[in-house]
Amino acid sequence: MNTDFIQKIGQIGVPVKDLERAIHFYKEQLNLPLLFNTETMAFFECNGLRLLLSLPEKDEFASASSVIYFQVEHIKNTYEEFIRNGVTFIDEPHIVAKMGQTETWMTFFTDTEGNTHALISEVHAQ
Repeated sequence: MNTDFIQKIGQIGVPVKDLERAIHFYKEQLNLPLLFNTETMAFFECNGLRLLLSLPEKDEFASASSVIYFQVEHIKNTYEEFIRNGVTFIDEPHIVAKMGQTETWMTFFTDTEGNTHALISEVHAQ
């Protein structure tokens, strides 16, 4: 891969309607470390990738974000912990693909701002 141009994704932006409510969700319910925040933005650490929550500067930026797939090691345990934390899931963990001895599991949830995200886990099939 030619890394002279794009090397990696360094930050993902998620539009929010209520910054304080969103900070609480991502920090307390998803357990992501808050790096810092301003009056209009909050930055979280996600294993080398920054997650930016921001109040939209213009109305055209106020739509829902892309789906963010948060990789986890134990999807069922994480799902149960997040339910205890008050996260609202759309479905339960389920297999979406099987390639050889590897199963890909997913489950989708919504944040407090109406964005849909997912947990994803690759599991060695037994």
